[in-house]
Amino acid sequence: MSETNESRSVERTLIYIPIVHTESDMGNLSESVRQAAIRKLGLTGWKRKVNLIDKIWTTIEKTVDALNLPYEKVLLYQDGLPVCGRETEIVTELARGGSRNHQLLLRLMSRGARAIGTESPELLMEEYELARQSVASGEIPEPVGMKVRRKALSDPLLKRRDQFIADRINSTLGNGETGIVFLGMLHCVEGLLDKDIRVLYPVNLPPRARNVNR
Repeated sequence: MSETNESRSVERTLIYIPIVHTESDMGNLSESVRQAAIRKLGLTGWKRKVNLIDKIWTTIEKTVDALNLPYEKVLLYQDGLPVCGRETEIVTELARGGSRNHQLLLRLMSRGARAIGTESPELLMEEYELARQSVASGEIPEPVGMKVRRKALSDPLLKRRDQFIADRINSTLGNGETGIVFLGMLHCVEGLLDKDIRVLYPVNLPPRARNVNR
């Protein structure tokens, strides 16, 4: 029994939270994303999507807020948060801009959790440029060949981002600590984590949530 308790005290735990991005998370692209979505879905369809995303975030917030954790030993990993030394400033700025994701991070940080730079700045810049081109193409339909080329570029990019995220978790999450990682639906880092990291999935999102956005 004592051996089991000791192993639990030094194990590394990762709580995996699947998320959907809101327009507030898109920074400078937020207005362009909104306009592109309205053109594609219509005003009613766009409002329906926003309402669904709000419900998803309410589920996420209730689940995470209810976690009974020693927050002084909790590390927060966030989709899109670069390793830069300005992590807290970035989280605060996006929270003030209305991002429920980053408002949740701030609440956890107020309890003692620490925000950890999670992604490569260089890979995020590549992702931003692809996103910018994709949003811009909402006005003028792309040739099929361009769409295929962009998908071929983005899939390897996502894999490189996942590897970087997993490496950050592997190298920064210490024995006896708990990580909470907030990642969009297309990410998949589980198979890239060290074998001694126990992964928990407390949030059960409806299947249709996976079709909302990245």
